[in-house]
Amino acid sequence: MTPLKLRQAAQILESGGIVACPTEAVYGLSCDPLQQSAVERLLAIKNRDVGKGLILVASTFEQLPPFVTIPEIRKATILQSWPGPVTWLLPAAAAAPAWIRGDHDSIAMRITAHPLMAALCEAFGNCLVSTSANLSGLPPARSALDVQQQLGAQIDLILHAETGASHKPTTIRDAITGKTVRG
Repeated sequence: MTPLKLRQAAQILESGGIVACPTEAVYGLSCDPLQQSAVERLLAIKNRDVGKGLILVASTFEQLPPFVTIPEIRKATILQSWPGPVTWLLPAAAAAPAWIRGDHDSIAMRITAHPLMAALCEAFGNCLVSTSANLSGLPPARSALDVQQQLGAQIDLILHAETGASHKPTTIRDAITGKTVRG
């Protein structure tokens, strides 16, 4: 991915746009988690209920504190799993937006191992929403063509690259209990 294309994607995100980007297993839809209108637009595109909450992805540990806290009891385990395809349900920080949390007091978050998704977070300068690029109830998109066929002109940019080697969505674990929520 060229630096110019990444800058273009970051500018789209900054202006409230929606970008499709490959992740560890599937294509994801990303937007600025701090722009409520962008999140609402993304949820409308997917036909997804805001109450379900959203996953955030980051490129570095430093992008997490505005959104979540990491319980000391699992901190070493969590940090050892990142970057990688493990998403943790972490206690939401006091200032974390309700439109990200949904009906929960936690936020699903990971530090991505996908190089393009990490580069997009870096170019944007913060973590991003990353939810599967599909209409609710349909299989997740695994290619740029799948994204185009399902979502077409509803999104602002599709970054073309291969998804990671995982054949299933990321594992989700609860940071308080340590239990696997989605395996």
